[in-house]
Parts: sequence; C-alpha cells; structure tokens
Amino acid sequence: MKQNALTDLNLLTRRPLFSGRVWTALAAAVALLALLPLLNLVFPPGHALHVSAYAVALLGKFMCYAMAALALDLVWGYAGILSLGHGLFFALGGYAHGMYLMRAIGRDGVYQSDLPDFMVFLDWKTYPWYWSFTEHFWYAMLLVVLVPGLLAFVFGYFAFRSRIKGVYFSIITQALTFAAMLLFFRNDTGFGGNNGFTDFKRILGFDITAPGTRAALYWITLGALAGALILARAVTQSKLGRVLTAVRDAESRLRFIGYDPLGFKLFVWTLSAVLCGIAGALYVPQVGIINPSEMSTETSIEMVIWVATGGRGTLVGPIIGAGAVNGLKTWFTSVLPEFWLYALGLIFVLVTLFLPTGIVGLARRAAARLSVRSQGKQA
Repeated sequence: MKQNALTDLNLLTRRPLFSGRVWTALAAAVALLALLPLLNLVFPPGHALHVSAYAVALLGKFMCYAMAALALDLVWGYAGILSLGHGLFFALGGYAHGMYLMRAIGRDGVYQSDLPDFMVFLDWKTYPWYWSFTEHFWYAMLLVVLVPGLLAFVFGYFAFRSRIKGVYFSIITQALTFAAMLLFFRNDTGFGGNNGFTDFKRILGFDITAPGTRAALYWITLGALAGALILARAVTQSKLGRVLTAVRDAESRLRFIGYDPLGFKLFVWTLSAVLCGIAGALYVPQVGIINPSEMSTETSIEMVIWVATGGRGTLVGPIIGAGAVNGLKTWFTSVLPEFWLYALGLIFVLVTLFLPTGIVGLARRAAARLSVRSQGKQA
C-alpha cells in the first residue's frame, strides 16, 4: 500500500513549477516593482514620473509583510497548522538585525557612548553576553536565521511529538508569543524595553537614510520575496508538499499507510519560521524601528487575515492579501484611525462568510466562468 502511495506521489509531482503564463506574470510584476526605486532616484520631486521616498519605503514594508504571509501559508495553507505566533518569529528576526544596527550607530547616539542610548540611560556599563559579536553583520544575519529557526524547531518538536494540533496548537503559539512580548517589554532584558531599537544610522557603512541605500534594501527585499515564493512553490509541488497536504486533510490515514508526520510538520514549521525571521530582518532597516509590539498577538492575527483574504493554500494569494489589507490599513488609519480594528474584524468576517477561498479563489472562479462562456459561444 505504501508503494502505491509513493507511485501516486510521483505522478502528482510531474508538473512544472509555474506555467508559462504565470512565469510571465511574475516577471512582469517583479520588473514593475523593481522600476519604482529608479523613478525615485532618477526623477526629481515634482516630476510626473517621480515616486516619493515614502512610497518606496511603504512598498518595501508591504513586501516584508507579504513574505511573512507567504511563510504562514506554508504551514496553515498546506499543512493545516494554524499558527497565532508568527509575529514572534518576525520580531526575532528583526531584533537580531536590530542588534547589529544599534552597534553600527557607534558614538553617534545622544550620549555619544559605545553603548546604545537605552543602556546608558539604564546605567549599564557593558553589553550583556548575548550581544557578543553582534557588531559583525555576518553574525547578525546568522542570528536572523538561527534564533527563529531553533525556537521553532524546539517548540515544534515537543508540540508535534505530543500530537497537539488544531485550536490547542493555535492557543499555545499565541501564549508563547504573548510571553515573549512581556519578556521583551522589560528593560532588564537588554532589548530596549518598550521603545525597542530605533534611530539607526548606518548599515555596512552606508547611510541608512540615503536614497541609494533605501533603494538597495527595497531591491533586496523584492529579490527575497521572489526567492521565497519560488522556494515555497518548489516545496509544495514536491513529494514533501503532497505529504504535507495529506497531513492537512487526513493525518490519521497518513499514519495508517506508514508515514510519520512529525518530521514533515517539523521541517515546514521550521522553514516557515526562518522565512518569517528573514522578513523581519528586512523590515527593520526600512521602517527604522523594532519594538515588542511586533510580537503582539494582534500582529499574528493580522497575518492570518492577510492569508485568508488573499487565499489560503495558494502562495500567491497571501502576497496579494498582505498588500491589499495593509494598503487599506494605510488609507484607513489616515482617515479614521480609531475604527481600523473594527474594519479589520469586518474584513475577516466577510472573507470567512463570502470569500472562503480568498481573492485568488474569486479570480479563479471568474476566469472559469469566462472560459465556459467563451466555449459556449464557439460551440
């Protein structure tokens, strides 16, 4: 029976990563997005083709959110693991990069000390041991990957081995995130307390606020998002992806035919956390701040809404959903900021009731109807 299952998996995975039309659409979208920083650099303010620095930074932030939503879709959309704690992995990646950025300030802070301003204010004399080597960019990037990845691996191992799933797993991830947020809010943990890390000056010796640096960060984020999409697509279209789908749809049957879901779930859970941490690391230098609010349960719930709005289990859908919801948030909070949370809740309710397959599902149904109509006319 297991051999037959393997044969079926081989047959299901014999298809291209993307169709020709999808590759063309992706290339066009990447080219269009990559053009925007050039319009900011080449054309002066007031020119018809000029794109403001604010717009470039905003789109860069949206792409970081899109990468986090893509990471969540890997575990929720394909493995059926609903996480309410991905904001923690996002923030940990941001803090790991933020430690390097704080060290790169040097003596340009308010107190002109080798220590960050918040440590001087708290009368700290030296860096804590866990700040060691964070003045090196390569080490900080290693932390960006290792810290979220190791935490996810250890947490996931014990949770999945105990066969915790469904709403219980979601609640535990939410509790873990909330506990971490309370820890980072404390001043004595050495992460800036309530204010977190901010007032960055340089990255790799370059002025972090310079237009060229902003453009470079934007392009790196765009490349990372495109690479994450291709990686996620490759994983979901492989045998591993088919097993993950089986975990989502019928985990008990999967055990019956001889598969142990633990390793598969642990792999995709850890990979998702790492991608989320990378997204957080790219977010920090573009936004200019990281604080414990990024670990709040609200942030993790918003990620779930991005995925649901775009289309769970589609990979492209969460990217669209993150852009759409955050674009609406940017407009709404500038017009009626006190009502944004109500609007966000309404979006989730409407999507759940009327768009269970999200924006991508709606587009697919519309395309199918147009195809049927065109075939009917030809007949």
